[in-house]
Amino acid sequence: QVHLAESGGGSVQAGGSMRLSCTASGDVGCMAWFRQAPGGAREGVASISRYGSAEYTDSAKDRFTISRDNGKNTIDLQMNNLKPEDTAMYYCAALPWSYVCPPLALKRSYEWGQGTQVTVSS
Repeated sequence: QVHLAESGGGSVQAGGSMRLSCTASGDVGCMAWFRQAPGGAREGVASISRYGSAEYTDSAKDRFTISRDNGKNTIDLQMNNLKPEDTAMYYCAALPWSYVCPPLALKRSYEWGQGTQVTVSS
């Protein structure tokens, strides 16, 4: 089992930027960011394969960028032009044994971090 630790959440005004980071306790394959707003379901935001291939959901395209450093077992999520609707708990997720990522909309047995809160005020 891999341990995932997120950092970088906080509060920002609409239009601002924020960078989230996630460190895995060991080598992992696919890594991703999900988020869950109060009263809502957990939804995918972006994923990145071991090889660096990224997928974004429509809400993240053109505003968010996911990246990874395999040497440090980390992924980052750079979020620009944040909107109030981006307010949510953001979770780092990993599929340790799958180097490629499934589509974000598919349910898979991810390993999860504890989450980091992102709050965007208007």
